[in-house]
Amino acid sequence: MNTQSSTMPEARRIAPAVMSATRPFYWSLRRELWESRFIYIAPMAVAAVFLLGFGISLAHLPSRMHALDPAQQRSVLTAPYDFSATLLMVTGMLVGAFYCLDALYGERRDRSILFWKSLPVSDATSVLAKASIPLLILQPLIFVVTVALQLSMLLLASAVLLGSGSGAGMLWAQLSPIRMWLLLLYHLLMVHALMHAPFYGWLLLVSGWPRRAAFLWAALPPVGIIALERIAFHSTHFVNLLGDQLSGSGLDAIVAPDTLPMNPMTHVTPGLLLGSANLWMGLLLTAAFLFAAVRLRRYRGPL
Repeated sequence: MNTQSSTMPEARRIAPAVMSATRPFYWSLRRELWESRFIYIAPMAVAAVFLLGFGISLAHLPSRMHALDPAQQRSVLTAPYDFSATLLMVTGMLVGAFYCLDALYGERRDRSILFWKSLPVSDATSVLAKASIPLLILQPLIFVVTVALQLSMLLLASAVLLGSGSGAGMLWAQLSPIRMWLLLLYHLLMVHALMHAPFYGWLLLVSGWPRRAAFLWAALPPVGIIALERIAFHSTHFVNLLGDQLSGSGLDAIVAPDTLPMNPMTHVTPGLLLGSANLWMGLLLTAAFLFAAVRLRRYRGPL
C-alpha cells in the first residue's frame, strides 16, 4: 500500500493555491469601503437634504418665472444646479480629508493593525488601497451622486413648470445637462483627484505618525511655513501655491467670469494642465508622501 502511494502520479497531487497579485489590493480596497461607510453615506445624505429643500422651493418657481426677464430667469434656473454641484464637491473634499486623517491613525488607535498585519498583505498594498479611496473612488462617486441629484431636480422642476403651463423646454436648454455633467466629471478628475493628490498624500502620511491630535499635526506645519515666510520675507508664495493647487488655477479649464467649471461656456484645457509643472511636482510629492506612509506603517505599532 505504501508502494502504491509512493508511485502516485504527479498529476494526482494537489497543487497549492496561487493568489493573484491584484487580489490582496482588491480585498484591501473592499475592506476600506466596508469599514468607512461614511465615504458614500455622507454625499448621499447631503444630496437627499438638498433635494428636499429644492422640492420645497419649487412651490414658488412658476410665479418667480413670470415676474423675471429672460436673463434673470436663466440665473434663477441654473443657480440651484451650480450650488448643488459645489456643495457635493466640498462634501467630497471634507470626506476625503477626514478619511485620510483617520486611515492609518484609526487602525493604530483601535489596535486592529495587529490583526491586519498578520494577514499576507504588504504595507505598500494597504497604503495604496487607502490612497485609492480619495484619488480613484471618491471622485467618481461624487459625480454619480451629483448626476442623480441634478437629474432628480430636473425632473421635479420640469413637472412643476409643465403643471403651471410655463413649459420645461427653456429649463433644459439653459442648463445643457449632458455638457454640464461631462465638465463636472472632467473637473473632478483633473482637479479633485490629480491636483489635490499631494494634500491627500500629506494627510495619509500624518495619519501614521502622531499618537493623538492628528488634525493639528496636519495643519500646523503649513501654517508655520506660511507665517515664517510672511514674517521673514514679507511674501505669500507658499500660500499662493497652496491656493493654486486647490483651485486648479485655471489649468484644467478656461472658465467664464463669475461662473463655475460646470458652466456650458467653459473650455477644457487638458494640455495646459498636463504640461503644468505644479501638477507633476505635486504628483512626485504625493509619491514621496505615500512612500513615507508605507515606511511609517511598517514600523509604527498600536497606540
